[in-house]
Amino acid sequence: MPAETTTKSTSRFTAVLRVARAPFLALPLTLAAVGVGAAAVTGGADVGRAVIATVGLTAAHVAVNALNEARDYETGIDLETDPTPFSGGSGTLPSGELSPRDARRLGYAGLAVAAVIGVWFVSLVGPALIPVVALGGVTVAAYTPVFTKYGLGELAAGLGLGFLPVVGIGFVQTGQFTPALLVTALPPLFLTFNLLLLNEFPDLEPDRDGGRRNLIHRFGRRAGGLLYVLAGGATALAVVTAVATGTLPLPALLALVPFVLFGRCARWALTRPDTDVPTARLRDNVLWILATNVALATGLLV
Repeated sequence: MPAETTTKSTSRFTAVLRVARAPFLALPLTLAAVGVGAAAVTGGADVGRAVIATVGLTAAHVAVNALNEARDYETGIDLETDPTPFSGGSGTLPSGELSPRDARRLGYAGLAVAAVIGVWFVSLVGPALIPVVALGGVTVAAYTPVFTKYGLGELAAGLGLGFLPVVGIGFVQTGQFTPALLVTALPPLFLTFNLLLLNEFPDLEPDRDGGRRNLIHRFGRRAGGLLYVLAGGATALAVVTAVATGTLPLPALLALVPFVLFGRCARWALTRPDTDVPTARLRDNVLWILATNVALATGLLV
């Protein structure tokens, strides 16, 4: 193969990875770990099924990332943002490395893979899984064109990349929606909600111009900062309450260890939400969320 052709293929592959937001695909891996931990609490962990479900979840995450990238380019959002490592788009479409059509194809391919795996699991474990698979598909397909326009984007992200993956992955291993499974899925809901919420602050004006109506558009930056802190507090409260009631084992409290990172973000959200979010706080937010998922999974597996 000519060197020029190889270089072009490598460059295109790299562009695809950027549109898929490859560094952020650590999130579904941590969610899968939480689902395995929740299943282990009831003695029903099945690593093989968990791995297959993780492939489907990762494909769904690629889908929502790629479809969001295409939509934000076409509405002009990504042409106006000042990108950070954690917000503002990958810059791949504005640079011309890929077209919106390419991004959309990637998104549809990811959605198809996730759908096939979801349908296979329904045939395997029964129709009780259908609402989880169906609602997950809706959050992926309708996230950018629908939910972000009505102040529901943050909640949709919390459900589609937080609560539902943990419940789904736990269920395909145990065949049960146990109290432990449902309670374990609450912290990831709040965490992913906050992941999106803080990342919206740098893109406030471009998002508004592009037709988005996020929570900070509706209620303002100060209320958004307070909501961020409340969601973080709800994360901790969910874990503590579950342990106190005996629904989760004591080692689940390991999930509270990474909250030192949350404290830094919360300080900014309460005292300086009208200023630019420091990149260090965006980084701390991502690390806190990933680390909390991992710590929670570790506590459950212990």
